[in-house]
Amino acid sequence: MSKGLTAFKEFGRGLRKGAFVKTAAVLVLVVFFITAAYFVSYSENVNKDLAGSLVRLHVVANSDSSEDQALKRDVRDRILQYMKGQLQNSKNAEEAKAVLNNHLNEIEKLARQEIDRYGKDYTVKAVLGNFPFPTKSYGDVTLPAGNYQALRVVIGKGEGANWWCVLFPPLCFVDATHGTIPDSVKQGLKKNLTEEEYRIITSADSDEDIPIRIKFKVVELFEDSKIRFTGMISKLFK
Repeated sequence: MSKGLTAFKEFGRGLRKGAFVKTAAVLVLVVFFITAAYFVSYSENVNKDLAGSLVRLHVVANSDSSEDQALKRDVRDRILQYMKGQLQNSKNAEEAKAVLNNHLNEIEKLARQEIDRYGKDYTVKAVLGNFPFPTKSYGDVTLPAGNYQALRVVIGKGEGANWWCVLFPPLCFVDATHGTIPDSVKQGLKKNLTEEEYRIITSADSDEDIPIRIKFKVVELFEDSKIRFTGMISKLFK
């Protein structure tokens, strides 16, 4: 009788232990999904705000041949030279987009002039829209991966390496090769971004600002994963 009672008690303890393990596992999963949902929401909000405050330039070469890449750079230079004057009075991204939209034909015309100069018969298309961008640094400013408003200029087949920058605020028009962006340009970023967004893109590589680096990595991770997944799906249905 005592052996049966002992066995019954042990069985009861085993059930309680198993229930505890299951409950703990469920709680861990709940915390994980809540945390993941928060990170995804945070990433989406930051990317949405950055995309709404910036306008980028994306020039795609016909191929990776040295000649096509040189052509891409010359097309880029012509566009930047022309748009610098056109965008100088733009106060926000919406005004910059309106200016770009009104000059798409002229932008294509300038690109064709460079294409003709190279003796090529490539087509060229300039469009304004939302496009995926990888993480990219401009001097001491780093933008996380994500979808951004951009002027996209595709030369020929558009199968060559890309070139990108930021038209508004005008990071395209400054020399960032020495590792810093002029304060005057940063002021333009400050005016168009929240304080946290500005800190994210200007402190992403700073070892002294660990919380901001973590936030930047959260945005970069989720947005880059989303871009990769979207690209994979689009390839499957081509």
